[in-house]
Amino acid sequence: MKTDIQDRTDIETLINAFYDTVKTDETIGYFFTEVVKVNWEKHLHTMYDFWENIVFHTGSYSGNPMHKHQNLNQQSPMTMEHFQHWIKLFHHTVDQLFEGPNSEIIKQRASSVATVMMVKILG
Repeated sequence: MKTDIQDRTDIETLINAFYDTVKTDETIGYFFTEVVKVNWEKHLHTMYDFWENIVFHTGSYSGNPMHKHQNLNQQSPMTMEHFQHWIKLFHHTVDQLFEGPNSEIIKQRASSVATVMMVKILG
């Protein structure tokens, strides 16, 4: 039986599983492996902070994800399909690992964040 997302350890489990999928994904993986060549240790820690703050309001994240994604778009243009695919992968990963109120919150907020970025980046 799955449990809900309860703490930072669960956030780390989710984010690690999500990016393990993303790294080899044919639709969006190249953004991370070819366009940016992500420093995974730094990126994952930032994502743990970001999503922990999103779910638990810890104040652990400071940064400007919009700016980073706008820069990424300048290096390699993004499409609506990229954003929709990211949402699909994120939701699928959550659903594979967790269920409950926080799991629903993180999926809703992931969709909201991606949609806002898509609108601001793609116009």
